[in-house]
Amino acid sequence: MSLKEQITEDMKAAMRAKDSERLGTIRLLTAAMKQKEVDERVELDDTMVIAIVDKLIKQRKDSIEAFTKADRMDLADKESAEMKVLQAYLPARLSAEEVAAEVKAIVEELGAKGPGDMGKVMGAVKTRLAGKADMGQVSAAVKAALAG
Repeated sequence: MSLKEQITEDMKAAMRAKDSERLGTIRLLTAAMKQKEVDERVELDDTMVIAIVDKLIKQRKDSIEAFTKADRMDLADKESAEMKVLQAYLPARLSAEEVAAEVKAIVEELGAKGPGDMGKVMGAVKTRLAGKADMGQVSAAVKAALAG
């Protein structure tokens, strides 16, 4: 079963269980998926769905930070609950050590040296680690690998 089909099944299950919070979050995700399909006239595969989920999670993290600064814990808690639902659709994340090892291997493959090669390395890393690691963590690992 593809990730897209799994999300549809989870939406039906949330409807049957009358779990309105989970249902609302899954509907947001399906709306984002449909928007991408319509805009780009493509059929989404698992990689594209994971990219959408990643984007929605990043939005939730930014919102949580803003709501916490504004002392609106009610809204921050709502965003946090949505983020937990979305994270269920991501594959297992790589640990910091695994990310560093992957980045080191890619830097060696490309023969990259120094901060000037950051863009070239990030391009390769993004394709290989998309959905498997937090890109903020990956960026830090690339900077450390190129500095060392």
